[in-house]
Amino acid sequence: MKNKTLIVIVGPTAIGKTSLGVKVAQHFKTEVISADSRQFFKEMNIGTAKPTSEEKQGIPHHFVDFLSITERYTAGQFEQDAIRKIEGLFTGNDYVVMVGGSGLYVDAVCKGIDDIPTDLTIREQLNRELKTNGLEPLQERLKQCDPLICETINLKNPQRVVRALEVFEATGKPYSSFRIQAPKQRNFTSIKIGLNTERQIVYDRINRRVDIMMQNGLLEEVESLLPYKHLNALNTVGYKEFFDYFLNKITVDEAIEKVKKNTRNFAKRQLTWFRKDKSTHWIEPQEFEKVVSIIEKV
Repeated sequence: MKNKTLIVIVGPTAIGKTSLGVKVAQHFKTEVISADSRQFFKEMNIGTAKPTSEEKQGIPHHFVDFLSITERYTAGQFEQDAIRKIEGLFTGNDYVVMVGGSGLYVDAVCKGIDDIPTDLTIREQLNRELKTNGLEPLQERLKQCDPLICETINLKNPQRVVRALEVFEATGKPYSSFRIQAPKQRNFTSIKIGLNTERQIVYDRINRRVDIMMQNGLLEEVESLLPYKHLNALNTVGYKEFFDYFLNKITVDEAIEKVKKNTRNFAKRQLTWFRKDKSTHWIEPQEFEKVVSIIEKV
């Protein structure tokens, strides 16, 4: 299967990955694997910018709408499931397209990830510390024991901070060390295409997308999910910002501005992650012909 090629399209949110992925899949007469972990969940549609049937243009998209927010699903499980699906698609095609902005899930497919230990006792202790002392002491501890992971995760996300500390305290090794081991051998070649453009253009697209989400009913979608706000799936940009609105702590306009700001920060972290891979071919979002040229030269 060494002559098979996985075309991986990455980049910050709202850059146009879905649109380009569909065009590339149409050109190579293949299908799309989604590596956007937020789009896995059936109940989260508007706030995750899940592709509509019109946007898919008849191209099958796998790993969209296949989980409930109540289900636990890890990057390790995605690695196994996605590799199985990709190899199945390769039986009838030399190319498969993977599109996504979730760096860990992209790496899980392209490089593999190590089994990352879990210790629920340590996690519970850290969560007690979080409740008693707040997030800042845990952030400072993580900066001391694993500065590398602090460059790529959202330090304002308590679950990410707790998870990274849990691994360190359980193993004595930084969480980041489990993500930089030698890549696993794959039976196909991966070519990574990174989309980016001027920062202000990306930010304008993000702001405009949030406005469209509000017009499409994002507030109502979040309200319908309020009974599940404690779940990890909903501790994400586009949803968590509205919880304070429903508690009458902020106005809806303030919540919208928080969504826009947090999404812009999320886009910056995505770029930080994807730029680590020096093999990525960076292009402007509309350069479809350039993608085809890159692929056909391999």
